[in-house]
Amino acid sequence: MNAATDPPLIDVPERLDGERTVLLAPRTGSGAEMALVITQSLSHLRPWMPWAQDAPTAESSELVVRRMQADFIARRDLCFHIHARRADGSAGRLLGGTGLHRIDWAVRRFEIGYWIRPDAAGQGHVSETVRLLSTLAFDLLAARRVEIRCDRRNNRSRAVAERCGFELEGILRNNVLGVDGHPRDTCVYSRVNAPVA
Repeated sequence: MNAATDPPLIDVPERLDGERTVLLAPRTGSGAEMALVITQSLSHLRPWMPWAQDAPTAESSELVVRRMQADFIARRDLCFHIHARRADGSAGRLLGGTGLHRIDWAVRRFEIGYWIRPDAAGQGHVSETVRLLSTLAFDLLAARRVEIRCDRRNNRSRAVAERCGFELEGILRNNVLGVDGHPRDTCVYSRVNAPVA
């Protein structure tokens, strides 16, 4: 892939299929369903996600979905919705959100983020999601570096990164303010492609 390729011309699939999980790019009209899932997940998300402090409305979530869709087309941010995979292979119940974020196309650096509704946690969907996105990044988008960053106290998120082959590079102390306004440490995990000699 030519490193000088204009990002909007880079082909990125809008659907990624795993054995149990389907990732779909954001689509107009999915805001109401997203608002419902976020509202049902607030107690689970609130300690970690600044955007999940209050229940969204269907309208506010639709606005977010449409912005995500525009960013996906422009290749500024590659968000996906996580769905359970039905027996026939179709996308079923909405489980959460994920994506390749903080993209640097020149370096080919990406950061994977994820969240999932609490009643779907611990079932392997997030690990499969991270593997699907890692494959997309390294195999199709020629990534040199993929990161996962999470709060040092978020043991579940850290376990996903480690299970998916990401190495802890370091802990950034007092790197961000948590949702409670107190300084928090950020764990930086990564996978890299070996440089070509």
